[in-house]
Amino acid sequence: MDTFADRLDGGMKWWEAAIEEAQEGRWVRDEVERRVIKDICAATNPLHGGRTAPFTADTWHVRIGRIANWAGVLRLAARSGGWVLEPVARRNPPASAGMAELLSGIYAIGEQGEIWMEQFMKGGLPPKNALAKAECFLTGPGSIEDLELFFYD
Repeated sequence: MDTFADRLDGGMKWWEAAIEEAQEGRWVRDEVERRVIKDICAATNPLHGGRTAPFTADTWHVRIGRIANWAGVLRLAARSGGWVLEPVARRNPPASAGMAELLSGIYAIGEQGEIWMEQFMKGGLPPKNALAKAECFLTGPGSIEDLELFFYD
């Protein structure tokens, strides 16, 4: 079974591979990819009121739900663009990374949110440190939340 650390490490590697491909000019984002990223950003707005992660003042349900929402949004985004989400834990990204790899890297964290939500509904809590790391990966300066800026550079 994949651990959160495996998912976070893999997610970062796959996300960084796609960003590097774009920065080096090997992945040129097309209009569909730009629109999909804009829609992802709109659908996953954390409504944090300018606060930075981790959102320790919010309830567990809200914090976990905010992360879990990413999974459904990314499944819809992948489906809309015909991209296949790949498991990233303990796997290196392919040599040529693009939108599928970017979405797969982020999805790993959203999927973890869904796992945590199932556990939470049965009375379990995720480790505080892991929850905070997931929030920081998805929200705030230098995080996935900045993707829209990257796609419109």
